[in-house]
Amino acid sequence: MTNTAKGTVFYKEEAYQKINEYLLEQKPSKIFILVDTNTHELCLPAFLPKITTEIAIEIIEIEAGEPFKNLDTCMGVWQTMSDLEGDRKSLMINLGGGVVTDLGGFVASTFKRGITYINVPTTLLSMVDASVGGKTGVDLGNLKNQIGVISNAEMVIVDSDYLATLPSEEMRSGLAEILKHGLIADEAYWEKVGKLSELTLNDLDDIIRVSVAIKAKVVSEDPYENGLRKTLNYGHTLGHAIESYCLTHTQKKTLLHGEAVALGIILATYISKELKDFPTEKLDNITRRIVELYGKVEFSKEDIDAIIDLMKYDKKNEAGKINFVLLKDIGETEIDCQVPNNIIFDAFEFYQNA
Repeated sequence: MTNTAKGTVFYKEEAYQKINEYLLEQKPSKIFILVDTNTHELCLPAFLPKITTEIAIEIIEIEAGEPFKNLDTCMGVWQTMSDLEGDRKSLMINLGGGVVTDLGGFVASTFKRGITYINVPTTLLSMVDASVGGKTGVDLGNLKNQIGVISNAEMVIVDSDYLATLPSEEMRSGLAEILKHGLIADEAYWEKVGKLSELTLNDLDDIIRVSVAIKAKVVSEDPYENGLRKTLNYGHTLGHAIESYCLTHTQKKTLLHGEAVALGIILATYISKELKDFPTEKLDNITRRIVELYGKVEFSKEDIDAIIDLMKYDKKNEAGKINFVLLKDIGETEIDCQVPNNIIFDAFEFYQNA
């Protein structure tokens, strides 16, 4: 059990006991379960038998994938909830990865000016990142997470059994956020997870709990991202821009969120060496491990120019200045750092030559 700013993260069988107790005590008027095309087939059949209730359950399905994380999809979900006579006592359960928990949380937080929702993350990435901390939202065009609110789930149910259905690239995508947690918070944790070439289901329960605890501690101290919570964006300033760029340029391989963040971590760590004297030996170690896990992507000068241009839309920016999170050492962060473009180009060159 991990406490967060509002609800609590429950694990495995205790989690289903808690959700059934909640349904018995709170008696929502209706339960909406939001799934995507993948979790409808792979996860819902395992989830539904765990729920003991006489309350009407309605299943709402959306298309799977980042391209559908937008207001058009929200409109469809809102309309379906309205057609099914959802009211302010309705409950939304988001069963899926980060797209489902981000979008479903936003839909719930705005339908009838806000209904209660519960997250049941089914990917490693969403278990350790998207489902905890209350950030909800959707993309605006190709710009990630531009529309949304901070609104915490009533509770989060983490059951690593869902990961048995997950492709290996999705597991690696989640590992990137775990690596980030180690780099910003705990060198011993980084050393442990940085040595994993592949995550096995046996590794996962303890690792997920540690990563959730790291994020939950940060979020509880700074729920609205005024300071400390910005550290969770390590690797994301360039990572989000790279992810957005690859989504809209068909000549580029579309990157999963974690793949883009992993690349962003290398770039941010190089920049940290240049501007904050981050140790070179540790930079080389981090780079080697990430390249071994994720491979490399080639970028031209034109690509890099476009990626830098996309960073001006980053949510951490203030007064037109692009703000980076940098490291002085593993576990020692500095927020709101401005970085000259020439250093960003140097970082890409370092990455290309790694």
